[in-house]
Amino acid sequence: MRTIVGVFAICCSLLCIGDSALAQVNGSSKTGEKLIGMYIHQHWSYNHPYAARTWTIQDWRGYLDGLHQLGFNAILIWPMLETMPDPLTPSDEANLKKIAAVIDMAHQDFRMNVSIVLCPNISPNNAEASKYTFEKRPFFHTDERVDPGDPVAFGKLIERREELFRPLAQADGVTIIDSDPGGYPKSTNLEFVYLLGAHRRMLDRIRPGINIDYWANFGWESYCYFYSTGELKRGDPSEIRRTISLMSKQRMEPWGVASGYGPDIADSLGMAGRVISYNYGAIEGEPSFPFTLFGGDRAYNAGKNGGGKGVMGNAQTHCIQLPNTFAFARGARGLPLETKDYVDFANDLIPGQGNLIVESWQALQGEDVQKMNTCAERLAALKPGSLKGGPLQGLFFGDPARFINDLVLQLRAVGSMYDFRAAVNASAKKDMVKRKFSAFISAAETWQRKHGYSNHWAWPVMQETLAKLKSKQLDATLATLTWVSDEGDTPFDKVKNGLARLEDYTPRLIASMKKALQEMD
Repeated sequence: MRTIVGVFAICCSLLCIGDSALAQVNGSSKTGEKLIGMYIHQHWSYNHPYAARTWTIQDWRGYLDGLHQLGFNAILIWPMLETMPDPLTPSDEANLKKIAAVIDMAHQDFRMNVSIVLCPNISPNNAEASKYTFEKRPFFHTDERVDPGDPVAFGKLIERREELFRPLAQADGVTIIDSDPGGYPKSTNLEFVYLLGAHRRMLDRIRPGINIDYWANFGWESYCYFYSTGELKRGDPSEIRRTISLMSKQRMEPWGVASGYGPDIADSLGMAGRVISYNYGAIEGEPSFPFTLFGGDRAYNAGKNGGGKGVMGNAQTHCIQLPNTFAFARGARGLPLETKDYVDFANDLIPGQGNLIVESWQALQGEDVQKMNTCAERLAALKPGSLKGGPLQGLFFGDPARFINDLVLQLRAVGSMYDFRAAVNASAKKDMVKRKFSAFISAAETWQRKHGYSNHWAWPVMQETLAKLKSKQLDATLATLTWVSDEGDTPFDKVKNGLARLEDYTPRLIASMKKALQEMD
């Protein structure tokens, strides 16, 4: 049963209604310039420099410089305050200092707007979180959900957040998501708006004027239903509009809406000017096994599809998702995008190699194994000492040899997958299938060890081909690619266990493939 004290606190907050919120429905960014932003997501723990949580201050400078040259004027950072234990580890203290320095750098050197992501109601499991450094801490093994209807527990969460956020007080804004990760069984939109109001008051104590954005990603009540039942169903736009309407009756200024429901979500409420479009997954899905994406019009159109305040894109492995980052920026700026534009962009990464880089990006999206192998051979033949970074080298942290080698490893991994699929589909002799399977495992593992990503890996061509091997233990591993586990006494426990189980899915899958290969003897 939800606590009576919690309901009383919510009702009291709803008395704080004024006309100012309704009078400022067409608010914009503080400079009046629409935002073109990149979300820099520190959730996943893997190797440097692929995972954003491992970046040095020099890496940040290079990446922000590249974004700035492409036309980005905003960044959104998730610094993972939620799982930082009390007391902080030295690595957590170092990351807070680093992010504070990044905020200053973005402001002073690149004139960028900086916002910080907070999950709505997550706190650390101190006993577990303190076992890890910031760089290695697995989120879904070290997090706890706080009941927003419990004023004592939620008050402690806000008190701790205020301590953690003070070093980041120069941030322009805070963005609070309504769902993944966050939520609580049977919680309501009214509680969520109270939660936002509590953060508003916290920010005002730290530094008045910090913007607060409601990130409409899934719908608070809909995601809380997921925790109550284990059934995942996205909220419809009416749920989002009800939440926005509730916010407008609070003293929240300055505030806005980060919309995963399109740029027009608040038009009918007369609040179009408050909306920044979050076209999540258009540059790169998340979580996802790192492969460079290229082509199509999704990233470009996502950049074009901005709201009254602007548009935000996201990547997970930023240093390999460069073509879609470029496409997103071109769309946001209303610029054309042809193959020659990609070639010019690639030449600004590594002068003289633009055509080969673009050919390799194109090959990586297809199924032509010979073309992939040819591109990989040509790239591998480049002498590392002869490669020089161009004006946009900061986007891959100034290491052209690593950038080229990453492309080679990806081409070999993808090419070997299609080779393996062809052998399986052709009902080739067992020895041939085994050789192709072994080659794929080797190439995939080589690339995985390089970047170290270990979570969710959904690749339909791989899953479909592996299923045809009819290995019981491999099928059992493939079946764990789900957000909900069978283990747990309640739907909430099953969701939590499912998310935690995915933390090491990729290395478990590779190990299972190796066992399946041995079974073929």
